[in-house]
Amino acid sequence: MTSTTIKLSLDEIFNLAKAALINNGANEENADAVATTVTNAERDGSISHGLFRIPGYIKALQSKKVDGSAVPEIKEVTPIIFRCDAKNGFAPLAHQYGIEKLIKAAQKFGMAGLAIQRCHHFAALWPEVERISEHGLVGLTSVSYTPAVAPSGGTTALFGTNPMAFSWPRPGKNPIVFDMATASMAKGEIQIAARDGHPVPLGTGLSPSGELTTDASEIDKGVLLPFGGHKGSVIALMIELLSGPLVGETFSYESKERDNGDGGPVQGGQFILALSPEICSGKDTSDQIEQFIKRYNEIDGVRLPGARRHKNREDTGPRQVNAELINTITRLRDES
Repeated sequence: MTSTTIKLSLDEIFNLAKAALINNGANEENADAVATTVTNAERDGSISHGLFRIPGYIKALQSKKVDGSAVPEIKEVTPIIFRCDAKNGFAPLAHQYGIEKLIKAAQKFGMAGLAIQRCHHFAALWPEVERISEHGLVGLTSVSYTPAVAPSGGTTALFGTNPMAFSWPRPGKNPIVFDMATASMAKGEIQIAARDGHPVPLGTGLSPSGELTTDASEIDKGVLLPFGGHKGSVIALMIELLSGPLVGETFSYESKERDNGDGGPVQGGQFILALSPEICSGKDTSDQIEQFIKRYNEIDGVRLPGARRHKNREDTGPRQVNAELINTITRLRDES
């Protein structure tokens, strides 16, 4: 099965997303933040977190689960710990309000943490950590979601896809950055593979009857598996703890139990940490890092994490977007 695509410029992607969000209850500030995040995902080739997410954002607005006019509230708990109440709003605006304070504290004290509560995160995680590394800091973040992944050895979903992202600064250059699900594949990628009729690698997940399959649509109805067996499983467990109880929020199964099932992003928490390599080490380590990267890149067949996204970012031209998706979002933009 081959899906039909249409070319859209990055500006057209942004304007379509923002207008659709505003038409369905988001105010200017929230719509701008979400549309920026979605456009940056399309720009960098992360289509499973680009316009593909807009119908879900809008479902949450239409059901009133998400407050499209939310104004996040930041509390300085200690000089290096901040708590953000996202007020049942979308996560991108909470990031705009909270990460700047996190950065300033980490630059002064060497490290700082941000606990985000009552937010609805539906995007990639690399924008948060890359922003932190633009200021010379190491960034680490994680979120949980709703049960979609069976712990290693099991066939019942308990973990979310539980992504984490990490970024290391490189002055004057793109940071080292990775953003990955602890599931064998992100849920959005499974859904796109199912939509387009593409098989996925064996071991990605199980059918509803508990059998291994390469059929993405069967896995979407069944369960995903963690990457790397028990090793990915324990990392997923760690993220449940960091993104739930540590920040005063819920485990994935609790998030699902209180959700209204509208198909939009559930309420949950996010953990974000910023560290200063200079303050922690007591010296400038940038030359040491570059020597390591030089050796890394000399190995045939390797690619620095984040390099593909950064390469895609250099292309400011139009992007190919699924035509049916464009039609859906256009209807959502124009319906009264």
